[in-house]
Amino acid sequence: MLNHLLFPKPLITTSFAHYVSLGLACIYVGSLYLSKNARISLNGKGAKPRRPNVAMRDEPDVIRARLLAVSIATVACCLAVLGVVWESVSWRMTSLDIVLDSVMLRLGFPIASIGPITTNIPSILPHLITPLLFLGPLFAGFLSHELPGQRNWRWQSHIVGRFFSLHGIRNYWIGPITEEVVFRACILAVYHMSGASNMRMIFWSPLLFGLAHVHHAIDTFYAKGGDWDAAKVALFGTLFQLSYTSLFGFYASFLFLRTGSILPPITAHIFCNVMGIPMIGYELRRHAKYRNYIKAMYLAGIIGFVYTLGKWTKTKDNLYWLQEGETKYAVFRY
Repeated sequence: MLNHLLFPKPLITTSFAHYVSLGLACIYVGSLYLSKNARISLNGKGAKPRRPNVAMRDEPDVIRARLLAVSIATVACCLAVLGVVWESVSWRMTSLDIVLDSVMLRLGFPIASIGPITTNIPSILPHLITPLLFLGPLFAGFLSHELPGQRNWRWQSHIVGRFFSLHGIRNYWIGPITEEVVFRACILAVYHMSGASNMRMIFWSPLLFGLAHVHHAIDTFYAKGGDWDAAKVALFGTLFQLSYTSLFGFYASFLFLRTGSILPPITAHIFCNVMGIPMIGYELRRHAKYRNYIKAMYLAGIIGFVYTLGKWTKTKDNLYWLQEGETKYAVFRY
């Protein structure tokens, strides 16, 4: 029975998977506008945000409202996946506890188990691939004496102030976790149930992830004054954000499918948010004496990333990515 629950013929059609995935994305983004406090809009007196040149999404009351909204939306998306699985297999008279475990397995949570089957908690290696890619910026941080234990590193500002402020909770905790659960675990689980190939899932789902960030253009438009110049800034900024969020989405989707766990995409998302966009030009100017070393470390990080991406994510008995010699029924039999 388990084989039919997890694998056999696709449980849903591709068209239905598209509709469900789009619906999940709309639930997540739409939740940001349900609460009056969470909405971004012009003040009644004109095209000014609450504070000059400050994005309204960074206002404390807006952050609090949105953290609550996306948390509820994420739970709703997980329940929606549960509903799809339950509706798809209910005619088999499958028990609810088996369906729940199946959903947990599909969402990549490490506590899931179905009889002898448990989700593989990946080794530490998949979590090290992203820091390896940022070897150049990390080396520049070392040269600036800003890494933990160095003279310019401060516990209060680098840890407490960054990770446990209201902005930090949004940027490094709730944001990455909820986005990965919805745009990786939930959406990829739905596409997997439709029988989509790994390559299609890697390149389909990130498009929704990128488009989900387009609404930030509204915030930028208002924060910059709501005029034509503000519209241009918002447009180009959004196109740039759409590019790198889609690229990250390809990578995070690969991590999820390759490991069968939501944990590596979450840690990768958090680490990328901490590091930000690499600024090699600034680093080369600041540490001109070490220009060649910085370039070498950037190159080493890229080479190391490419070399380890496949090797360090290889996971045995993975629901989403079967290894050579494995079959769906051989790996998951009950």
